[in-house]
Amino acid sequence: MRKALLPLLLLCAVPASAAPRAVWTWEKDSYEILESTAAAAAAEDFLRSKGIDTIFLYADSYGGRCLITEKPELYRAFIKDLHSRGMRAYALLGSAYLHTEAYVLPAKRREAAAMLKRVLRYNAAAKPGERFDGVNLDIEPHILDEWDHSRDRLLLDFLDLGRALMAEKRRSGLALKIGPAIPFWLDGIKLKWNGRLKPVSEHTQDIYDYVALMDYRDHADGRDGMVRHASNELAYAGRRGRKVMIGVETTPNEIKKVSFNHLTEADMERELAAAEAAFAKKPAFAGFVIHHYRGYRVWLDRQAVNGK
Repeated sequence: MRKALLPLLLLCAVPASAAPRAVWTWEKDSYEILESTAAAAAAEDFLRSKGIDTIFLYADSYGGRCLITEKPELYRAFIKDLHSRGMRAYALLGSAYLHTEAYVLPAKRREAAAMLKRVLRYNAAAKPGERFDGVNLDIEPHILDEWDHSRDRLLLDFLDLGRALMAEKRRSGLALKIGPAIPFWLDGIKLKWNGRLKPVSEHTQDIYDYVALMDYRDHADGRDGMVRHASNELAYAGRRGRKVMIGVETTPNEIKKVSFNHLTEADMERELAAAEAAFAKKPAFAGFVIHHYRGYRVWLDRQAVNGK
């Protein structure tokens, strides 16, 4: 069925936005792409057809294996091929399988550092064309059960973790960009950290090279739209010389406005074009990132079958 639908997918709406695009690609899909030349070729063709130039490729343990250490040659081959096509690869670190939301806790700090060190060692050993271009961290403390009664402590732990991880990067001497996925509402929470009181989103941007803002709304404009929710982060990043990628959702969500899943690809492209027009003069704007590879394809497959 997948092979039969691919030609239909390639005929769907082409991106109306010219901004760079990335896609989160989780454990199972990433391992399949790495271990199957057919899956890799299909993924590359699909991504190019949708104007996606960067893949956030999972690079940690899954199913009792850790390909980044056990079979690094798989990453080397795939990343080299991506680069030959003018595309980029970021190591995606964070996992529902590993419950990495707990990595913000001080007791888990060593595991979090080890996760990043594996990617840093990989890049240090790989040839230039085989290296990751960056790292995206998906460690979300708001998923933890204790969030409701320990929010501030967990966010401070999140900031401490970021400082520790960026210290690891500096010690490595490597130049790859590192940034986390963060929800857009962090700008509404102020905490004193590192001697300064400011929104958690600003503390986070002070630490990292960029952020992928989970700006999950199905429309660009209005008080509850993508543009409004990203405005503070883009303004602050512009002042600090940082970058912001705007994350959008395509998988089902019980809150309809969070995802484009109930709409069509043409609807999403219209809204992304409107958002890009609003962001075009913002120096911090670094494009869009779509959540996620499998969900995005399933959503498009459904439209292709229904003739939308």
